[in-house]
Amino acid sequence: MKLTRNRKEVTEKFDFSIPYDLKSASKIVKEASMEKFDASIDIAIRLGVDPKQANQMVRGVATLPHGTGKKVSVLAIVTDDKKEEAIKAGADHVGFEDYIKKIKNGWTDVDVIVTMPSAMSKLGALGKVLGPRGLMPNPKSGTVTNEIGKAIIDIKKGKIDFKVDKNGIVHASIGKVSFDIKKISENAEELLSTIKKLKPSASKGTYIKSISISSSMGHAITVESSSFNQ
Repeated sequence: MKLTRNRKEVTEKFDFSIPYDLKSASKIVKEASMEKFDASIDIAIRLGVDPKQANQMVRGVATLPHGTGKKVSVLAIVTDDKKEEAIKAGADHVGFEDYIKKIKNGWTDVDVIVTMPSAMSKLGALGKVLGPRGLMPNPKSGTVTNEIGKAIIDIKKGKIDFKVDKNGIVHASIGKVSFDIKKISENAEELLSTIKKLKPSASKGTYIKSISISSSMGHAITVESSSFNQ
């Protein structure tokens, strides 16, 4: 593939073949970004687990101290007595039967759905629509709860749901290129710390095998991972 002038300048300026500590990698991903918009910064963490084994599944939530920089659209599917609480907490859409009907008709224009345990029987029938899009509320991710207001506030502040994929990799957005180095590295550290705590007892050998961060269309920078296995 022919390199553009900007891409060539980046490859000459940085050595992408070696791992860096997290702060250095955060600095490079900012400086190496050539996008003309405020690109997202993403992290990919390869784990030493077999996701096909139920006892090696890694899934959880992390509240990034500086958020993701993205505006997260939240739908609260709640009964009338919880609607005011959801609105005050900042939900973008609030309703019950009306939104269940919209979803049945194919509407999924939200990032996160929060609901109550008593409403899950209604949402269960929407699994084929919500499941493939990662929108099905789940108690483990805190999106099925009676504390609707708190759940919405946490999501708006930067709470993210992550899950290891079939290849043993966790993908997540940890900020924007406009974030300073400290914010990027601290968000990454929080996610890595959370994943480290979730190490399955059935996972043997090296748990965090590799880490890389990149901007939306930028080079991947390898992060030194051994320190996160200690």
